Amino acid sequence: MYFLSGWPKRLLCPLGSPAEAPFHVQSDPQRAFFAVLAPARLSIWYSRPSVLIVTYKESTKSSTQFGSYKQTEWRPDSTMIAVSTAHGYILFFHITSARGDKYLYEPVYPKGSPQMKGTPHFKEEQCAPALNLEMKKILDLQAPIMSLQSVSEDLLVATSDGLLHLIHWEGMTNGRKAINLCTVPFSVDLQSSRGSFLGFADVYIRDMEYCATLDGFAVVFNDGKVGFITPVSSRFTAEQLHGVWPQDVVDGTCVAVNNKYRLMAFGCASGSVQVYTIDNTTGAMLLSHKLELTAKQYPDIWNKTGAVKLVRWSPDNSVVIVTWEYGGLSLWSVFGAQLICTLGGDFAYRSDGTKKDPLKINSMSWGAEGYHLWVISGFGSQHNEIESDFRSIIKQPSILLFQFIKSVLTVNPCMSNQEQVLLQGEDRLYLNCGEASQTQNPRSSSAHSQHKLGQDRSPFADGGLESQSLSTLLGHRHWHVVQISSTYLESNWPIRFSAIDKLGQNIAVVGKFGFAHYSLLTKKWKLFGNITQEQNMIVTGGLAWWNDFMVLACYNMSDHQEELRVYLRTSNLDNAFAHVTKTQAETLLLSVFRDMIIVFRADCSICLYSIERKSDGPNTTAGIQVLQEVSMSRYIPHPFLVVSVTLTSVSTENGITLKMPQQARDAESIMLNLAGQLIMMQRDRSGPQIREKDSNPNQRKLLPFCPPVVLAQSVENVWTTCRANKQKRHLLEALWLSCGGAGMKVWLPLFPRDHRKPHSFLSQRIMLPFHINIYPLAVLFEDALVLGAVNDTLPYDSLYTRNSAREQLEVHFPFCVVERTSQIYLHHILRQLLVRNLGEQALLLAQSCAALPYFPHVLELMLHEVLEEEATSREPIPDPLLPTVAKFITEFPLFLQTVVHCARKTEYALWNYLFAAVGNPKDLFEECLMAQDLDTAASYLIILQNMEVPAVSRQHATLLFNTALEQGKWDLCRHMIRFLKAIGSGESETPPSTPTAQEPSSSGGFEFFRNRSISLSQSAENVPPSKFSLQKTLSMPSGPSGKRWSKDSDCAENMYIDMMLWRHARRLLEDVRLKDLGCFAAQLGFELISWLCKERTRAARVDNFVVALKRLHKDFLWPFPIIPASSISSPFKNGKYRTVGEQLLKSQSAEPFLNLEIDTGIPNIQRSQSWLGNIGPTHHEVDTASSQGPQMQDAFLSPLSNKAGDECSIGSATDLTESSSMVDGDWTMVDENFSTLSLTQSELEHISMELASKGPHKSQVQLRYLLHIFMEAGCLDWCIVIGLILRESSIINQILVITQSSEVDGEMLQNIKTGLHAVDRWASTDCPGYKPFLNVIKPQLQKLSEITEEQAQPDAFQPVTAAKTPEQTSPRAEESRSSSSHGSIPQGEILGTSVVSRKEEDMTRAQEEEPFQDGTYDCSVS
Repeated sequence: MYFLSGWPKRLLCPLGSPAEAPFHVQSDPQRAFFAVLAPARLSIWYSRPSVLIVTYKESTKSSTQFGSYKQTEWRPDSTMIAVSTAHGYILFFHITSARGDKYLYEPVYPKGSPQMKGTPHFKEEQCAPALNLEMKKILDLQAPIMSLQSVSEDLLVATSDGLLHLIHWEGMTNGRKAINLCTVPFSVDLQSSRGSFLGFADVYIRDMEYCATLDGFAVVFNDGKVGFITPVSSRFTAEQLHGVWPQDVVDGTCVAVNNKYRLMAFGCASGSVQVYTIDNTTGAMLLSHKLELTAKQYPDIWNKTGAVKLVRWSPDNSVVIVTWEYGGLSLWSVFGAQLICTLGGDFAYRSDGTKKDPLKINSMSWGAEGYHLWVISGFGSQHNEIESDFRSIIKQPSILLFQFIKSVLTVNPCMSNQEQVLLQGEDRLYLNCGEASQTQNPRSSSAHSQHKLGQDRSPFADGGLESQSLSTLLGHRHWHVVQISSTYLESNWPIRFSAIDKLGQNIAVVGKFGFAHYSLLTKKWKLFGNITQEQNMIVTGGLAWWNDFMVLACYNMSDHQEELRVYLRTSNLDNAFAHVTKTQAETLLLSVFRDMIIVFRADCSICLYSIERKSDGPNTTAGIQVLQEVSMSRYIPHPFLVVSVTLTSVSTENGITLKMPQQARDAESIMLNLAGQLIMMQRDRSGPQIREKDSNPNQRKLLPFCPPVVLAQSVENVWTTCRANKQKRHLLEALWLSCGGAGMKVWLPLFPRDHRKPHSFLSQRIMLPFHINIYPLAVLFEDALVLGAVNDTLPYDSLYTRNSAREQLEVHFPFCVVERTSQIYLHHILRQLLVRNLGEQALLLAQSCAALPYFPHVLELMLHEVLEEEATSREPIPDPLLPTVAKFITEFPLFLQTVVHCARKTEYALWNYLFAAVGNPKDLFEECLMAQDLDTAASYLIILQNMEVPAVSRQHATLLFNTALEQGKWDLCRHMIRFLKAIGSGESETPPSTPTAQEPSSSGGFEFFRNRSISLSQSAENVPPSKFSLQKTLSMPSGPSGKRWSKDSDCAENMYIDMMLWRHARRLLEDVRLKDLGCFAAQLGFELISWLCKERTRAARVDNFVVALKRLHKDFLWPFPIIPASSISSPFKNGKYRTVGEQLLKSQSAEPFLNLEIDTGIPNIQRSQSWLGNIGPTHHEVDTASSQGPQMQDAFLSPLSNKAGDECSIGSATDLTESSSMVDGDWTMVDENFSTLSLTQSELEHISMELASKGPHKSQVQLRYLLHIFMEAGCLDWCIVIGLILRESSIINQILVITQSSEVDGEMLQNIKTGLHAVDRWASTDCPGYKPFLNVIKPQLQKLSEITEEQAQPDAFQPVTAAKTPEQTSPRAEESRSSSSHGSIPQGEILGTSVVSRKEEDMTRAQEEEPFQDGTYDCSVS
């Protein structure tokens, strides 16, 4: 409602002795002037600008006669002030305007500025007036005066001798006798024929306030009793007065009255405020609610505040401010929701934790429209060091001005059918709808177009229209602040009303006269062109938006006529473009519902108008017609008591029972908030219904209204929406109420399931109360959210310096800001429905909201709250709700997650209670596994570990680990390895070892690599046997570099984990899933090489080469080779091809796999040298001979390689011929550059063929990596398969060289030989593309068959060895070579590709970066 903003301002009073410091401030009825009292001075201050105008100083002689000044009271027309003094005198002062036309302060404008001096009212608006104070009359009442109260033309004075004096403002008693309180009868209510009299002699009134709407006085007596005195008839004499009092208040200290809600707030000595209302029928005083600080919120200050010193209601009657004897301020809404309290947080404590002294307040008074609170502070008697400093610094007494921002709902309640939060400050507006550019979302733009079309179709048919997107309304924490036009503010301060349109793109504000509006799209204000028109209208009943029109009720000053006006936003702001309708009485409230306007007038009547858009030639205007008038004077005692009036489509019937379905969305009822009572008047459908579809739509709307029904008490705000949405009927057809301290209520419709006939005994609606932690300012109906705002504080006490008086204020008070906030309410409603056994309705409601992003959170909150309440309850609960809630949650697929998340956020002590209701965690764990929800299963494992013995949790962990391995969830696998180890160590009575993250060091990732680095370029002779003495480095990373497993931990646990890993690796190899095997090894740091060495003759042998080859093509997205049409005249025979190929390939040294070693005549060493030659250079080195190489490759290759890689298409001859024309075109260009090269079409086709038959670059890197691994492990058959798929004879040659050494297993050679023959047969029949390559390696195959025949008896396997070269025996050779690599792609490029290809393929992120994980075989060039 109200929120503090910034720091308080300080107004310095004139210098004087401490005895002349001000102690009392009182505003005049219009809140333009403030009377400030010092012991012998009366000063008048002006509100804007806040300046001192005049001071009356009492002479010393008369001051001793009268005594010091005590209290003031203003005459209602602000022309007189009455001041009471200590010795029982009343001084009457006249306020007169001084010096004719002169002003005390005038604005000075620079020359040529647009401000006109000729505008009407200019002087009084812009300037501080010069006033004179003169004492006109002195009245001696001969007893100390306790209270002054202005009552219309009289002044009511209570004195300490127990008398009430009624004095005319001219200072005469008019011969009326003073009333003795002992003669006024008091009773519990007005129905008792005669009450008892106050039974003690020295009774007098300590404080009183007149309540116009109750026509009586709320009084506090000197003994702490409180009461209400009312004249029984119009005459104000002792015989005609009667008092009522509540029995239970005996410590009253002060009172304040709220006229709009008819509330009396009595401050008590206990520190609480008791708020009473008068019962309409009996006249008794009923306790409405209490305002008190709770021990829960303020444990250190509770019961230590002292008595309540002052209570003040705001000018709009929507909030009350309270201060206590020992200091502190608190702000509460009408019905007791606490908004601000300065006794806690940064207000009460410095940033170093020490306690501040609370601000003590002597007097306070609200400024105009509640934007300011004028406070006179009194520093108390306890002078600690800082405070005495404070006194010495502040030689000048001062007044503090606290600044407030308030919700627009306090003054313009018609805004409650919007979904935006709009706050208005003195000169700015705060919106929650973000930038206008954001709001152009599909939901709102479709609404725009619909209004523009102006079709007959109702724009409300679709539920999604007319509201902003959730992200825009929730947005970020900051407000969109709009500064109000200074030109408008200058002559029309203060801002009284503001309104925002449905889409949150236009705002209108109303000041003292006229109005102005602002567009968030154009960021411009639109003001009246003619200032006379602006100053001629006073908006009385608020304003509202209807599509592009502003509807407002105003008083036309020149015609003395009440009017209803409609202005179009897009046209100029001028009365010429307005549609004006005259009304009989002053309009107090106005609201828009669909195409209807509802108006509440001062004669207690309600009028309904229809509004429609009219295109009148070039001008668009709106037409307004009266539909219906309803007199409410029978039910409303005073028009001022009506807080809000709205039309709604809410009714007690549910639309199902209505005869015509469209009536469910009509204006069914009027909701009237009468002083906090919500009254509903429905249309009377009991009479004959008009069934025929009439051309005149008015007849259907003219149904009369039934007598009113009270729906709820203590209502501050009401929210409804006119949208309809079949999916979310519960939320959209509900009525939301904010009830202050009692929280919120929702009047929810209940729908029968599947359109069955509703039970006659079931009511069709239900009122559900619920509490939320924020003050609600808007309700997002479909999104089940409440939006609000909250005060936040920023302490700046580090600014404190002893010699600076100005900074002291900033130190004493934190800087206040307002923050946006929101809260889910759905779980409260579901819970309330379940409590009332309306589970079916709860299920319907929950299913309609199941698509909301925070729906899982809703279920979790509900379970958590019920669990906390019931499990921690002291007494046994007769009918526990938890089993019902658990059963309810099982209806949703999120059941398993909800339970486990709730359990993990709850303390362990409550788990047994929870799982007794929801089921055994072992069963839930198994359900997760069956549902393949492994992450949730892992959470259950943590619960099982705490609730079961280690053997059980190990059994379940093993299950989960195996499943995670199968599914390739590597992160989970790593956690499971750690978990299993922790369980193992837990059994041996040591605490679970939590892995500590190792500091990232460059060696971390290469430890393993250094021990077994081998490059493909080394020929077989160069591999030292020490390669296989591998250190155990299976890693358990918790981050990028996890701690290594300890080398010596040969416990059963490690063995157990290793067994599972081996089993998984064996399964992958048997299924020829090489890609998965690579990922598995890289992600889990599995020692692939040592395991392959063991399994070389078992799992790691290739049983079927053809199947393996096909599977690799599929897994690595590698296209099968194809034979071009022109292969008969193959350029392979032609020497020219090799030069082109080499030049092409050298220039792209980053892609060595393109180099096809065709000529088998090169000796072995030379071959490996040339292969190394391609590995060596880095990416940036380009052969100088062909500097244009890369561009040529780009221009020519990209389409084909993309085709091959991305679409994984297996090329065919037709592909190529279709694209050959493109190839020709490109090559003609290349020919001009390469005049030295002459290429024939067939050669080109061959080159393009070769390039097209390569797979993606990443697959290439992965295949080479696997080749490297198998090479080291001696699994030569797999190396052959990979050599075949890469189609590189050099690899085959290298392998066959190794096979020639006598140590190789004969069985393996036999396997390779039969496998290659099988591939050859398969190529002949199914895949002729492989034939050219197989022909190339035929000589080696023949050598192989010779070897197999020669080998009579195969030796026992030795690691691949040969004579060691001297260079490699040196101990540093390992290190120096560890940086070389199996593929010459620089690391940057590898990482680059892995980043680029993140979105390709359906691999997990972990798999993507497979060759580059910590503890894996790093295969990049360093």
